[in-house]
Amino acid sequence: MTNGTIKPTSGFNGMADAEALRKAMKGIGTDEKELINVICARTSAELKQVEIDFKTQFGKDLIADIRSETSGNFREVLCARIQTRAHYDAECLRKAIAGAGTDEACLIEILATRSNAEIKAIREEYKKAFGKDLEKDIDGDTSGDFKRILISLAQGNRDETSSADSGAAATDAQALYKAGEGKIGTDESKFNQILASRSTAQIKLINEEYKKISKKDLVKAIDSEMSGWVKDGMIAIVEAAIDRPTYFAERLYKSMKGAGTDDRTLIRIVVSRCEVDMVEIKEAFQKKYGKSLAKFIEEDTSGDYKKALVKLVGA
Repeated sequence: MTNGTIKPTSGFNGMADAEALRKAMKGIGTDEKELINVICARTSAELKQVEIDFKTQFGKDLIADIRSETSGNFREVLCARIQTRAHYDAECLRKAIAGAGTDEACLIEILATRSNAEIKAIREEYKKAFGKDLEKDIDGDTSGDFKRILISLAQGNRDETSSADSGAAATDAQALYKAGEGKIGTDESKFNQILASRSTAQIKLINEEYKKISKKDLVKAIDSEMSGWVKDGMIAIVEAAIDRPTYFAERLYKSMKGAGTDDRTLIRIVVSRCEVDMVEIKEAFQKKYGKSLAKFIEEDTSGDYKKALVKLVGA
């Protein structure tokens, strides 16, 4: 069951949408409002159809036209929406790995929050679009315990059963305690083994069991026992398992608070969650920060970029 802010369009007509987009971009000037009204109001599946209908009617590539008619972050949002979720995730991962430096936070966010089926689809898209193997790219761009947790997550092999086993959770909690707080130094491989393979329901229960044997919860224990990106990766897995909407709400808040905006993160989360769980993310955001997500976006961004994001999250 998805609870996105973007839902299937009643009486959807791909040909009519394609025509409206062509009209918005044809000749001198661009009708940005019309681009937003179509692209930021349709589902991913509908936009795929619009893209095909656009090419059928006009013999032109929709994304190429948008790229030439728009610019900056506004262009990024529009082009991201027209891609399938798997392709967009693959593109985000490629950008996070390619070139100078690595966007570790992006790698963590995508790999720690996608389902097995989604990760398998991302790997296929990555190979198809870039002619490269995602796992090999991660292997060549990261190192140590952080590399190991990412490669584990990239297998898309997590247990996805919805039931949880309290006995097994207690055993795992004890094993994690012994691997961290209960010894000098930390055995990261034990955390890797458990957190990369257990179901989200099971991780929730492990966290509850952990609190019974320690003064800390699992997130606080990892925070005190580890450092660097491996710490962030392990914490993301736990937080996303316990309360995924709040995990994304916090990421959105951090992308906008203070001076400057982390536009890449803001765009990625809005685009990738607007059809999935944006309704819950908005509720979590309001609850945690006492202000609506739309209001926060309005205060932190501007122009057509702002209008596109607000349209996607819903006022």
